[in-house]
Amino acid sequence: MSNLSQIDLTALEATATSAAAYLDACDGGAKFVRLDPVFYRACGHLLMTIFAVANANEDFPWLVKQSAAAREIAESIQIGRRIEVSRLGYYPQLAAILTRASA
Repeated sequence: MSNLSQIDLTALEATATSAAAYLDACDGGAKFVRLDPVFYRACGHLLMTIFAVANANEDFPWLVKQSAAAREIAESIQIGRRIEVSRLGYYPQLAAILTRASA
């Protein structure tokens, strides 16, 4: 569970739902939605940021169930976290090299 208040989660859920709806509409080829690549990328980034600070599956289960975009981003965040843990736990020398290289 995240350290966010219920008010925070409600606001984030509304924002995440709007971003996911736009992504889903564009991905689904909806004719009533004009694809704006900059806005599309911003919605994806926003959804990733929200899901990075909140647990999408626990905090927004309905959204993850209903939206393919939300589900894919939630899964990618989980995979990234597992890779990070594995990298630090199983490959500490690689982790140190990558940290130095990215600085």
